[in-house]
Amino acid sequence: MTRSGGFRLRAGLAAMALAGLAGCASLPAPDEALALAVSGRLAVRVDAPQEVRSTTAVFELLGRPDRGELRLASPLGTVLAVARWQPGQAWVQTQGRRQDYASLDELTRELMGESLPVEALFDWLRARPWPGASSRPREGGPGFVQLGWTVELDGADQGLIVARRAAPVPVTVRARVDS
Repeated sequence: MTRSGGFRLRAGLAAMALAGLAGCASLPAPDEALALAVSGRLAVRVDAPQEVRSTTAVFELLGRPDRGELRLASPLGTVLAVARWQPGQAWVQTQGRRQDYASLDELTRELMGESLPVEALFDWLRARPWPGASSRPREGGPGFVQLGWTVELDGADQGLIVARRAAPVPVTVRARVDS
């Protein structure tokens, strides 16, 4: 893969954070209480020692933590990447090419250089801890600490959620939720 091709792929998926995917599998019907459909703007910054990577994109997150889809687009609406996942597999579609991964964790680690907690984002974007792991209240303001991430809810009433992880590599995920 060329350097610019790798950058575009990383940029599109970094906004995921989290990470996105496309293919033949269909998503579940959104009639379940846990199903989510949320959109907005997403920014991800990874402060790796060898290279700082940052990406901003418009996002749409659909489905549930175990089976979902993340669409990433440029501010002008050009689709950068579509990520999908289901039990046992994850894949991403960018520029007409599909790349498969064993898991969503592997997909985000490969594309971002760091694993991003996409499953937890479903709850974090609802301004609450993910029920799949323990959490504790955040010191110094509204929010919580979970999975090694500090989720700041200071701007949640305006749709802003910020998640930061300090170690092993600093990562910041900012989401401005529109719907």
